[in-house]
Amino acid sequence: MADTALTAPPRSPLSRYADRLAATTRTSRGAVRLAELPFLAQLNVRLDAKGGAADAVGLALGLQLPLEPNTAIRAGELTALWLGPDEWLVVGPPGSERDLETRIRAAVGEEPVSVTDVSAQRTTLLVSGARALDLLAHGCPLDLHPRAFGAGRCAQTTLARTQVVLVARDEPGAGFWVLVRSSFASYLTDWLLDAATEYI
Repeated sequence: MADTALTAPPRSPLSRYADRLAATTRTSRGAVRLAELPFLAQLNVRLDAKGGAADAVGLALGLQLPLEPNTAIRAGELTALWLGPDEWLVVGPPGSERDLETRIRAAVGEEPVSVTDVSAQRTTLLVSGARALDLLAHGCPLDLHPRAFGAGRCAQTTLARTQVVLVARDEPGAGFWVLVRSSFASYLTDWLLDAATEYI
């Protein structure tokens, strides 16, 4: 008998919420759009930002690692998030984690680096629409006004008492990414759906 755990297609942490998320998007008439972006590649990278490794990784990925605190840089399908003075999260399309790790390790050569695949640790929620900022402000302690948290900003913070990485996307109308641990994803999604009823 086949082991279905090895042959079944992967299920995202929020697969059972797809219909509810889509319904909220429809009934809010564009005020709030909620969706899961499942299986994004996520690599935690730690290295000396002042050494040559940071530049080498940037060249290998075609994406400079941001050096300004709480900023995100996007190039094509890749986004690099500043998490600390020597720590970044590189986010890419689903299935690209091995290729990204290989490129990063090859680029740094003999210099010290830590590359950890944390893709399965979190899932990503997209929160966009005309009232996205208002929705997030209900449960986030940060000042999310564009003058303080505009496009290209990111932060490790809390949303509805849940630890998240929040990213203000730099594409027009792209809204926010909310990267949340898979074990808290259902709780946070229930909270977002409840908070969004104000805009339906």
